[in-house]
Amino acid sequence: MRLQIEIGTKVCNNVQEIRAELVRLRGAVIEVAGRHGLAPIAASTHPFSRWTDQKHTEKDRYEALTSEMQAAARRLVICGMHVHIGINDDSLRIDLMNQLSYFLPHLLALSCSSPYWGGRDTGLKSYRLTIFDALPRTGLPERFQSFAEYRRHVDILINAGVIDDSSRIWWDLRPSNKFPTLETRIMDVCTSVDDAITLTALLSCITRMLYRLRLANQRWRTYTPMLIRENRWRAMRYSFDGGLIDFAKGAVVPFEELLEEILQLTAEDAEALACVDEVGSVRTILQRGTSAHRQLKAYELAEASGKTKDECLVAVVDQLVADTAHGIS
Repeated sequence: MRLQIEIGTKVCNNVQEIRAELVRLRGAVIEVAGRHGLAPIAASTHPFSRWTDQKHTEKDRYEALTSEMQAAARRLVICGMHVHIGINDDSLRIDLMNQLSYFLPHLLALSCSSPYWGGRDTGLKSYRLTIFDALPRTGLPERFQSFAEYRRHVDILINAGVIDDSSRIWWDLRPSNKFPTLETRIMDVCTSVDDAITLTALLSCITRMLYRLRLANQRWRTYTPMLIRENRWRAMRYSFDGGLIDFAKGAVVPFEELLEEILQLTAEDAEALACVDEVGSVRTILQRGTSAHRQLKAYELAEASGKTKDECLVAVVDQLVADTAHGIS
């Protein structure tokens, strides 16, 4: 297993190439947007844009989705970060999906970037998932004993005319319909390119660790979706501030402790994938906060300076524009 990513037509074979290509593309998008008096922001929700004022892309897929899902689809003015990890073996893909589900709340907690919705502080660090979860076939993935069992369930929905293919299954983690990959979809969009690289590297190392256990005839313990959903909610609500449940201890544990355990478990894998520094940067996210923390702080500082609510929200967007363009120091 190696760390490789295809960005457009360019194949990047190490972390340095990946970062350079992402920074180049970011600059190109900023330059084109600037010609039209616009600026991109990397976040899972816009702080004050209202979904009722937006129009969806005029493509058959989106037209069909809106027709079927109605307001639940029209509200989807949200963005998520999807990461594909190539796994050629169908059975292995299902086995790793069953085990990797445990770590989804940890990844979400480190990526939160959607605390605002429609101009309001939602009280959640990741509000995006409350919008997306209104659709069917979302949330944590189901568990299957084999790829054949997974296909049987998908085929029932296809044959019943409910879905066209498995791309209409929108779990937080799923086998890709188009590629021989396991697609992680739970994370919010990272405002920082470096944070996106860090979380992608961490996910890759966790996946490699699980594969390594399999080669030694071992596996990560699987827990009931009920328990993992509780941690998923805690990550949505608090990011990493409130800790997550350590199921073995039966107690809420500070996120820092859980993260250090994961870093120890995947140390060998970070070495093998040549991304030790990138994975270690998750500690930087803990120290300075996620995008959601920074957005809330920007509003707080603007409010303390006497700005109105609307001006405070504009200040949040201004910071998102700056952080997207220049990174977070």
